[in-house]
Amino acid sequence: METGSITTPFGRRPMTLGMLANQVMAAEIKPDQSVDKWKLFRALCEAKPLLGIGDRSLAVLNALLSFYPKNELAEQNGLIVFPSNTQLSLRTHGMAEQTVRRHLAALVEAGLLLRKDSPNGKRYVRRDRAGEIDEAFGFSLAPLLARAEEIEQLAAEVMAERLHVQRLRERITLCRRDVAKLIEAAIEEEVHGDWQGLCQEFRDLVEGLPRSPTTAQLEQLLDELTALRVDTLNRLEIRIKSTKQSGNAYYTKRHIQNSNPESPSELEPSFETKQGATPEHDNGRVGVTLEMGRDETARPIRQEEQQRRRAGDGRDDAGGLKPFPLGLVLQACPEILAYGPNGVIRNWRELMSAAVMVRSMLGVSPSAYEEAASVMGAENAATVMACILERGGHINSAGGYLRDLTRRSEKGEFAIGPMLMALLRVNAPTGRKAG
Repeated sequence: METGSITTPFGRRPMTLGMLANQVMAAEIKPDQSVDKWKLFRALCEAKPLLGIGDRSLAVLNALLSFYPKNELAEQNGLIVFPSNTQLSLRTHGMAEQTVRRHLAALVEAGLLLRKDSPNGKRYVRRDRAGEIDEAFGFSLAPLLARAEEIEQLAAEVMAERLHVQRLRERITLCRRDVAKLIEAAIEEEVHGDWQGLCQEFRDLVEGLPRSPTTAQLEQLLDELTALRVDTLNRLEIRIKSTKQSGNAYYTKRHIQNSNPESPSELEPSFETKQGATPEHDNGRVGVTLEMGRDETARPIRQEEQQRRRAGDGRDDAGGLKPFPLGLVLQACPEILAYGPNGVIRNWRELMSAAVMVRSMLGVSPSAYEEAASVMGAENAATVMACILERGGHINSAGGYLRDLTRRSEKGEFAIGPMLMALLRVNAPTGRKAG
C-alpha cells in the first residue's frame, strides 16, 4: 500500500502548504518505527490544549483508530483506514454525519490525519488476488506515527504544568490559612498594630484572583501572600520579644517550661511561642500569663523524639517528604538527563516533565503517578521516577513498585534519602554534569 506519495484533496477543497508539509513529514517515517495506538491516543488526550483540538474531534479520532486492525501503528501494517461517514457516526455514538465531517477536517487541519482521496472522492480499498490490500483510499494515520515523540513530549509538558499548578494552589491555601489565623490571633489578643489594615490588604489579595487564574497569576499571588505572611510574623515576633524583655524572671522561666498536653498547638506548630498566652493590662503595660500544663516534661520529650525521627527519615516539619537538591538527584540518577530538553535538566519543572515521559515509557499508569505526587509531592514523585529509571533492570513492575512506595510513604515507612545515596555511590564516579 502506498503511503508516502503526495496527494491533493478531492473536489473543491484547496491544497495548502500546510497539507504538503504534513505529507512530506509523514513520508519520513523510519522503517522500523511503531507505537501503541491507544497509548498514543491517551497522550493526545493529555496534549489536546497544545494541539488545538477538542473532545469531539478526539472522539472521531478514537473511532478512526478502532478501524485500524492492529494495536501497533507501523508502516508495514499499512496506515490508511477507510470507514464511511455512516460507520464513523455509529462508532461515535450517533454523532451527526455533518459533525463527523467537520471534526475530520479539524483533525486534518491540526496535522494529525492526511486525506488520501480516490478519483471520485469515495473511501474504499482495492485488494489483490490473495486478498491482501493493494491500494486504499481514505485517511492516513501516518502523521500520528511521525509525530508520536512530539505528542508524548507535549503530553508530558501538560501533565507537569498541571502538577505545578496543583502545587501552587496547595501552597496558596496553606499561606492563606497561616495569614488569616495569625491576624485573627493578633486581633483577639489585642496586640498593638494596624491589624484591620493588614486584614483588608489580605482580603484584597484573595478576592482579586480571577475565577480561572493563569499560572503566572497564581505565582504572583503566592509571592504576595508569602510576603504578607512574613510581614505578619515579623510584627508578632517583635511583639513577643518586647513582651519577654518587659516580663520578670519568674514569667520568663514559666514561659520556657510551659507544656500543656491539652493545647492545640500540636496541630499548629507556628503558634507554639504564643500558645496559652493571655494579655493582662497593668498600669498601661502588657504582661503575659501562661497556663501551666499538668505534665511539664512530656511535650518537650515528645517534640525531641519527633525531631530525631524526622531528621532520620528525611521528613519536614509537616511530616511530608523533603525534596532533595536537584543537583544531588541528577548526580544519583544521570539516566533521567536523556529525557530533558536537549539532554539537559535545569530546574524542577524540566525534571517533572522528564519524569512524566519516563512514566509513560515504563508503563506506569497516570493514576499511580498522580497518587504518588499527591502523597510525596511533585518534586519527590519525579525523584522517585528517576530512581526507578536508574534501577530499571532490577524492577519487574515499575507501576506496582511506585504504588508500594506511595503506600509506605503514607505510613511514614519510606525515605528517599537511602535510595538516592545508594545510587549516588554507584554513579558518582561517572555522574554527568547537570545543566
